[in-house]
Amino acid sequence: MNLIKNYSTIATSERRKTALRILEAGLEAIQPEKVLHEKIHLEDGVLRVANKRIKLSKFERVFLIGFGKGSAEVSSSIESQLGVSLTKGWVIDTVSKKFKRTFFTLGTHPLPSEENVAFTEKVLEETVGMTKKDLVLVVVCGGGSALFEAPHSLPMGKLREVSAKLINSGATISEINVVRRHLSKVKGGGLAKHLFPARIVNLIFSDVPGNDLSVIASGPTVRDSSTIKKALSILDKYEISRSDIPEASLTELPKEAEYFENVDTIILLSNMTALEAMNKEARSLGLKSFIFSDRIQGDARKMGKKLMVQTPPGKILLAGGETTIKVVGSGKGGRNQALVLASLPIEDDTLIVSFDSDGIDYYHFGGAIADKHTWEKAKKQNIDPQEFLKNDDSSSFFEQVDDGILTDKLGSNVTDLIMILKI
Repeated sequence: MNLIKNYSTIATSERRKTALRILEAGLEAIQPEKVLHEKIHLEDGVLRVANKRIKLSKFERVFLIGFGKGSAEVSSSIESQLGVSLTKGWVIDTVSKKFKRTFFTLGTHPLPSEENVAFTEKVLEETVGMTKKDLVLVVVCGGGSALFEAPHSLPMGKLREVSAKLINSGATISEINVVRRHLSKVKGGGLAKHLFPARIVNLIFSDVPGNDLSVIASGPTVRDSSTIKKALSILDKYEISRSDIPEASLTELPKEAEYFENVDTIILLSNMTALEAMNKEARSLGLKSFIFSDRIQGDARKMGKKLMVQTPPGKILLAGGETTIKVVGSGKGGRNQALVLASLPIEDDTLIVSFDSDGIDYYHFGGAIADKHTWEKAKKQNIDPQEFLKNDDSSSFFEQVDDGILTDKLGSNVTDLIMILKI
């Protein structure tokens, strides 16, 4: 195992070894170096991105803008391939990377910060006056909503406060990003309008169930149909006070078609990439597996048991998506660990894994694994999973039973990966 660091500790049965091998296959398939080697090439002045061919001689200047978790690794590779053809670049990520021709900022996630806003404002200032002879490559990765941000008018402190309330409210990522788009100068097509009439090529690394382009990093170069009225209805739904977000701090989004006519979008990576690799690995082991869905959403506390019901005996269910959790306690943990914890007790041969593809499930572990042995360890230690769940303290539980899955921070973010084994 190259990515799962505590494999020897948690691989305590053949069933667990199988599950972790399948998960590892999925994680390896989405690491940037693999994707970039296969899908991005520059040869004889032609940049090939997947099936798109771009003749650089058609443009006077070539720019690179990257934001989101994993964007630094991707952008570094593109910078290396472009060489002196790259006029200038700007990248923000949560992991440091050295560049030669690109301005880099170490940003914050999951909440925006002054550093993130300063970076975004710098991009806007230095890309004024684009023309049809300019090419802008935009690397869009998961986490871009927080990292690439220029508020319309809301002060940073209030923006962070509202962002935290939305994240902890139980709202879906789609709902959260509707509000984010209407608070920002760059989201919901704002960046496309700013760069118009330059040619824009979006290189998308999707972290959104179903790959809704308007939701991925809140769609800075995507035409969006939502309205201020919709954003306000979401705030009301999750009981976020209008005093926190005055209506004047919200802005309507650009709807004019002309701003998006020169925009090409290529999805280079999504959770389906990982799920297909996991399915292939399971079948190579002679097992019966199937991809149930790549767009799982809903309450993390309920989803594990729901998926267990959907898994026939003798088969492996694979799913991807992003669940939600309304935080009411004061403990440590993330939605993947909560999903697995809420699936206990397990007293038969069912095994469940849920893992955040970027390696960090909000706190410490990237996710967790559980089966009847987890339940037995909890009983032996006289600890009650439900008590930990009530306090949103899933990470503490998995620390005690030694069933958290530990990796380094990984280079891709394509939502969560869920696996149920009944073999």
